[in-house]
Amino acid sequence: MNGKLIVFEGVEGCGKTTQIQLCGEWLQSLGIPVVITREPGGTELGLHLRRLLLQKAEGESSEPSAFPIADRAELLLYAADRSQHVEELKPILAAGKIILCDRYTDSTVTYQGYGRGLDMNLINKLNTIATNGLKSDLTFWLDVDAEVGLARKHKASAPAAPAKGDRIEQENIAFHRRVQKGYTELAASHPERIVRVDASVSVDAIQRVIQKILLLKLDGWGYKQIKS
Repeated sequence: MNGKLIVFEGVEGCGKTTQIQLCGEWLQSLGIPVVITREPGGTELGLHLRRLLLQKAEGESSEPSAFPIADRAELLLYAADRSQHVEELKPILAAGKIILCDRYTDSTVTYQGYGRGLDMNLINKLNTIATNGLKSDLTFWLDVDAEVGLARKHKASAPAAPAKGDRIEQENIAFHRRVQKGYTELAASHPERIVRVDASVSVDAIQRVIQKILLLKLDGWGYKQIKS
């Protein structure tokens, strides 16, 4: 049995990282093999691209960029990261494991398409090339207001002082609202793949919803060897 690609999407501060970790622990407790990854940065090459794209080394505070990145260059860097990532995900899926991925193609559509205003046809073509046809089996869209998400992000990263955030977090609120609109429209266009989860409630409440949805999916996918 091939594995499944489950993606977590949403605006900054929606709680993806926390929910992915909790979901991974829960799946492992059921005896289901899980791999957690992210975009950008899910491969060795991706780690270098992530630092370029977000202008922030792991463990360091984020400072304004010393050099600008043109919007199309940014798009191509994300595509390069995804292309490498997909090649390394294929054997994991072939081994029957479930992959929990922090961001995938929908992020490019929302951030570079809606946010940056780049051509959607170009974005769709690049996503097709980079993924080589690999689509998510399920995407959780953690929906929270853009202002709320950013406030959470800043509080978590620097509770004692205002946070500068990474390159994307530093964008103005109009950019983040466009991204949020993008997710809303994508979810309406792809109800067979994207499931909206209210991310304005507690961490535990969000996780309960995710687990309930996943239990139904796992049964349909044939993951019968689940511990009680």
